[in-house]
Amino acid sequence: MTRIAKIRAGLALPALIMAFGAGLGVGHAQSENGKGYFIPKPKAEAPHTAPIHAPLPKPQPAPVGQPGVQQIPPEKLPPIPQLAPLPKEKSPPAAVMGVLSVPDVMQNSTAAQGVEKIINARRKKLAEEAQADQKRWEQEQHTITAEKGKLSKATLAAREQHLQAEIEQAQVDFHNRNVAIELSARKALGKIESSLIAVIRQVSQAHGMNLVLHRSQVALNVNAFDITKEVTEQLNKILPSVAVPPSVVPNLSKGEKKK
Repeated sequence: MTRIAKIRAGLALPALIMAFGAGLGVGHAQSENGKGYFIPKPKAEAPHTAPIHAPLPKPQPAPVGQPGVQQIPPEKLPPIPQLAPLPKEKSPPAAVMGVLSVPDVMQNSTAAQGVEKIINARRKKLAEEAQADQKRWEQEQHTITAEKGKLSKATLAAREQHLQAEIEQAQVDFHNRNVAIELSARKALGKIESSLIAVIRQVSQAHGMNLVLHRSQVALNVNAFDITKEVTEQLNKILPSVAVPPSVVPNLSKGEKKK
């Protein structure tokens, strides 16, 4: 897996965050392990149902050889038209080929390594906060269970609703913060990819190459065709690092948050 793929794959919401709704599941009912404590259940979104179209009936083949039944003859293609030749154009130059492994370049790019380190740190912090919130909610659930017999129905319902609302808001918050991290990574990686394209063009022109292929698409080549090492060295020379923009979640009621 390439360094870009690793960074982007890790940008998916951690299972812990997404488990807030699934793991904190029912209200008032007994839990499966018999503890019987309240677990709020997030509001389920109405499923989106696509309009159902009845399939068109398929035409039944006519009985072969039955009297009075007209058979459809096989359709023949019309004759190929004869077009007038176009004016002669200049022949393309002879191919001078090179090969390149983009995954290897990104794996050894110091800028990509720096982006990966920063993004992983932001994801780790987000996951730790999610884990801490989950533990706090579980403790609150146990507290509600312990005081269930002492509280009135109205008080119990109010505490349950408050906890439910807090969990739902946290789900939105963690999702938005994760999206902000993803956008930061995309911007930083976009700068690296743009520079990489320029470096590939620069190195290939220096070798007089006019056709550069991905190494994974070539079954056999000699080392003289491979410009991966040169591209990596030149990329690290002109772009040793890249700034990762702050992961800002805009338009929040509590103000913007940065990681």
